[in-house]
Amino acid sequence: MSQQSALTKSRVQSIDILRGIVMIIMALDHVRDFFHIGAFQSDPIDPATSYPTLYFTRWITHLCAPTFVFLAGTSSYLVGLRKTKAALSSFLIKRGLWLILVEVIVVTLALTFNPLYNMLVLQVIWAIGISMVILGLAVRLPYAAIFTIGLIIVLGHNLLDYPEATVPNRQLGFWWDLLHGSRFAAYPYAANHIVLIVYPFLPWTGLMLMGYCAGKLFTEQFTSIQRRKTLFYMGTGLILLFLLLRFINAYGDPAPWTTQASTTRTIMSFFNVNKYPPSLMYTCITIGISLIGLALLENVQNPAGEFAKIFGRVPFFYYVLHFFLIHAITVILFYLSGYGAKDIVSPQVPFLFRPVQFGYPLWAVYLIWIGVFLLLYPLCKWYNRYKSTHHHWWLSYL
Repeated sequence: MSQQSALTKSRVQSIDILRGIVMIIMALDHVRDFFHIGAFQSDPIDPATSYPTLYFTRWITHLCAPTFVFLAGTSSYLVGLRKTKAALSSFLIKRGLWLILVEVIVVTLALTFNPLYNMLVLQVIWAIGISMVILGLAVRLPYAAIFTIGLIIVLGHNLLDYPEATVPNRQLGFWWDLLHGSRFAAYPYAANHIVLIVYPFLPWTGLMLMGYCAGKLFTEQFTSIQRRKTLFYMGTGLILLFLLLRFINAYGDPAPWTTQASTTRTIMSFFNVNKYPPSLMYTCITIGISLIGLALLENVQNPAGEFAKIFGRVPFFYYVLHFFLIHAITVILFYLSGYGAKDIVSPQVPFLFRPVQFGYPLWAVYLIWIGVFLLLYPLCKWYNRYKSTHHHWWLSYL
């Protein structure tokens, strides 16, 4: 293998390993939603009601969505090295529309287990899909224009917090909630049917555009040492920017931190940044950590890295399956816990077979989480092997 091929392989591996790590961590948050006894009774990130292990369990999963969206942009840049601008644009638009369709039909079903689709959920796959469509339109622009647009969105979208705060009861309207304002806003789309906007797309689109621009670091224009230094300095810079903005406590997140009854709870408040939508501070701390991770993972070659890489190479496949598996386990434990048909629907919980009082201590959540990704590993390994040995056109969309 030539030195150039080896470098290219190591770069792709670092992206796959990091993506695999965040996919594994992501499942922890979803397992917590379905199986933790207090998941629908209190906010695990609220410093006034949470406790350190629960807080950390939720906070660490903050890394997942922004890293996944950012790396989706980076991967799009690398795909573009093998395509014309027109071909890349067409591919991204079609794949983005496909992801939106899968979110509405497949992921919603996996989440709710409700075949009547009384609630459609627009969360991370929808945000990636619409952002990919926008990126597909933007790739025809000069690189500097894409970078500038992405940077303006990431740095400036929190300016919208101020006019939003003046709207009575935050009744912003469907299109504005879809763009930026939503905090789990629900809108009817038919009788007894709603659409729940979890991820408004504008900040995520800015993040994907920045990830696309970061793809240049993974080309032959940068040596391994240059790239790792750049990634490390960029990541460190973002974390320092987070600390500066958070101490100033004036811009970059709609919820300022406050002094709490103890030092631990004050620290929890300090790091309790807004994900829905992702604030500038949220983006700085999560992407900062991820960029440092990319720098450290480039030359990693060990069994743990190979394990994570499997999930990172088939993230969409894993993502869809893990929801079906988690919810299927929920149904089994629902009946084993003594619940019956009258308990399938709970008005406080959007998922069927998940009563508000159902659940287990946090240690059990961790055991179930480990079981979930271990059960999915053989399937993901098989699918990764299938993708690497087959070249059907539809595999690029899965």
